[in-house]
Amino acid sequence: MVRLPLTPDEVERGQRLGALLRRARGNRSILQTALDAGVSPETLRKIETGRVATPAFPTIAAVADVLGLSLDAVWAEVTRPERGSEPVGSADTAAARLAS
Repeated sequence: MVRLPLTPDEVERGQRLGALLRRARGNRSILQTALDAGVSPETLRKIETGRVATPAFPTIAAVADVLGLSLDAVWAEVTRPERGSEPVGSADTAAARLAS
């Protein structure tokens, strides 16, 4: 199977997803989070660092569940337009999105 190169938009979405998961994980270890979600720690590390920009839906659903994130919140963060928005790392922006 040949995998097509990722588009710049896919790479950007992967980076936003990784940043969201890192923020939501907080001080919780990658190991414990991954084990609780039923994924390998290396998979979670790759997602959080943006090395896996298009992870499988069940993987994201499991990690989001463990972190207490709704899939709606994850989708809103990952698909939001970057230009003209606050930076991904903005605590106020993330808190507002996760609170809704």
